[in-house]
Amino acid sequence: MDEPAEIGRRVQRLRAERGMTQRQLAEPAYTPAYVSTLEAGKVRPSETALRFLAERLGTSYEELATGRPARLATELRLALTDAQRTLATGCAQEAAVHFRRLLAEAGRLGLADERAEALLGLGDCALEAGELTEAAAHFEAAEVLLADEPLPRRARPIRGRAVAHLLAGELRYACYLLESAIDALNSGGLGDPEALVLLYSAVIGPYIDMGAHARAAHAAELALALAPQVGDPALVAGMHRQVARTFLTEGRVADADASLAKAQAVYRQLRLRTDLAHCHWMRGYVQAQHGDLAAAERELRIAREMLAARRAALYTAQVEVELADVLRRLGRYEEAAELVSGLLEEGAGPGAVHAGGAHRLLGLIAQERGETEAAEEHYVRALALLERSGAGGDLADLCRLLGDLLRRSGRTEAAMDAYRTGLGHRAAPGTTTLGPAPAAPAQMAGRMAAYTTPLPAPR
Repeated sequence: MDEPAEIGRRVQRLRAERGMTQRQLAEPAYTPAYVSTLEAGKVRPSETALRFLAERLGTSYEELATGRPARLATELRLALTDAQRTLATGCAQEAAVHFRRLLAEAGRLGLADERAEALLGLGDCALEAGELTEAAAHFEAAEVLLADEPLPRRARPIRGRAVAHLLAGELRYACYLLESAIDALNSGGLGDPEALVLLYSAVIGPYIDMGAHARAAHAAELALALAPQVGDPALVAGMHRQVARTFLTEGRVADADASLAKAQAVYRQLRLRTDLAHCHWMRGYVQAQHGDLAAAERELRIAREMLAARRAALYTAQVEVELADVLRRLGRYEEAAELVSGLLEEGAGPGAVHAGGAHRLLGLIAQERGETEAAEEHYVRALALLERSGAGGDLADLCRLLGDLLRRSGRTEAAMDAYRTGLGHRAAPGTTTLGPAPAAPAQMAGRMAAYTTPLPAPR
C-alpha cells in the first residue's frame, strides 16, 4: 500500500473524474469529513475503507492502494507462465531473456511475488545452462523476497539452491539446506504435501552420493506416501525419477525401470523436454547396471542429443561421462577416452562428483591398457575431487581401485593406506555428517524411529 498522501490524491482525482461529491463517495458507511481527511493525506485508510471506496469509485482495491491497475499483475503472471512454458519446451537462453524482462517489469510495478517467480525462472535457466553460481544467487534472491511468506512458499527457492550446490559438488551443504527445511516443515506442523514431496525428492540424490542409502530409501518412502495428495503431475513425475535411484541401490531394477516409465509418460504428455531427457539418462544408467550395454548406449545417446539441443551444457557433460563408461565396458576405449578427455580439457564443468567420475573412468581405461602411471594419476585426481564433495560410496570404491593398482605394482604400504582410507569412508554406511535425521510428517512420525539414530558430528 502506498503512503497516505499518494492514496489521498488518487481518491480525490478519481472522485473528481466521476463528478462525485465527498458526501456521495462517503455515504452510507463513512462521513464526508473522513473522506476530506483521507484526501488530504492525514489518515492511513484501512483495507476495509479502501475496498468500500474502490467499489464506489468503480475501480479495484489494488489500483486504489497502489496505483496499479489489477490487469497489469494478471498480464504479468500470464507472461511468466509463457516464459515457464518456453523453458520447459524450448530453449533456456530464450526463456531467460523473457524472465529478465519480466523481473524488471515486476520490480517497476512493485510486485514482490511476481519478482520471486521471475527469479525462480532465471535460477532454473541458469541450472540448465550450467551457471551454478548465478543459479544459486537467483534462488537466494527469490528466497529473500519471500522471507515473510510461510515456509511451504519458500520450498522452491530452497530446493533450487540445494540443487545448485549439489551440482557444484557441495553435497553436505545441499543436504543441510534440504534437511533443515524438511525438519522445519514437519516440526512446525507445516507439512504441506507438495513442499515435502519437492524437498524429499531433491534430497534423495545427495543422500545416495554420500552413501546415506537408508536415509535415501526413507525419503523415497515418505515421498511416495505423500504423492496422492499432490496435484502437480510434473512434481509427481520428478519424484518417481528420483525414487528410481533408491530402487537401484536396493537391486530392484524392475521397480526402478517402472518408476522411470511413469515419469516418462508424464513428461511426454506435458512436453517437458529436459525432464524427459533426464529420464532417458536414468534409464540408460539402469540398463548399464543391469548389463544391457547396447540399450544403455541408445538411451544415453538420446539423452545427450536432447540436452545438447537445449544447450544444457552441464547436464550434457554429465551424460557424456555415463556414456563413456558404457563405451569402455563395450571395449571401445578410444571413443570413451576421447569423449571424457574432451570434457575435462574444455573445462565443460561437469561438477565435482562427475569430474571425479571422469578421472576414475580415464584411470580404468589406462589400467586396462596397462598404463599404470597414468591410471594412478587419474585415480589420485579423482580422489581429490570426491573428497571435497563427500561422495562416500564413490570414494570407497575409488580407494579400492587405487589400492588394487598399488598392490599389483608391489607398493604394499601405499596400497594399505589406500584401503584404510576407503574403509574409513565405509565405516558408517547409511549416514551423513549432518546429525539426526529430520522429523517425519506428523502422520508418519512412528515410521521414522529406525532412522533417527544420531550421526557423527561434522569433522
